[in-house]
Amino acid sequence: MIDLSIFLAEHPYIDHSSPRIRAKAGELFSGIESSLERTRIAYEFVRDEIPHSFDIGSDAITARASDVLARGTGICHAKANLLAALLRGFGIPAGFCYQHITLADDGSLGYCIHCYNAVHVEGRWIFLDARGNAGGRQALFSPGKPILAYPNRSEYDEYFWKGIYASPQMGVMRMLDAAVTRQDVIDNLQDYIEGEPDIPGW
Repeated sequence: MIDLSIFLAEHPYIDHSSPRIRAKAGELFSGIESSLERTRIAYEFVRDEIPHSFDIGSDAITARASDVLARGTGICHAKANLLAALLRGFGIPAGFCYQHITLADDGSLGYCIHCYNAVHVEGRWIFLDARGNAGGRQALFSPGKPILAYPNRSEYDEYFWKGIYASPQMGVMRMLDAAVTRQDVIDNLQDYIEGEPDIPGW
């Protein structure tokens, strides 16, 4: 039996007890009892209504879930924190998964970690990428086969790290806290994972 409590826990960057987070979740989930439907609503809100900082050229750098909501933007790691907070606050376990992708489409800038969510709903894990669909991306709410923002391309060193983490990557969180501009983020995104997943495989 998997202990899902760690995927419901409060965390410095997943502050689901924040009044701002609680109010937004209550608004989004008003009249909705289904955990799967709540997950879809929260996912589509974060994907579509909280734009990725790079897509809008914003120097508003966020990491903590409540700050992402307050400032209305964040990179994939920050948006994943917000989605996790909205769900955890209503008893839906949510964690984090990671992908090794090129920082630029042609690989000229090296590689970075892309973050997306794993959500435990109706007895199974589903995988959701709230990065945002600008630039022709097609991440969708898919309770079956994941439909994520980035396909792994065989001509590059792109792959998924196996497993689900209960906490965000703290090296990335510290980098976001220290960043002043989005260029700081681009220059300092790590391309490796720290720690072992709380649930191996995926």
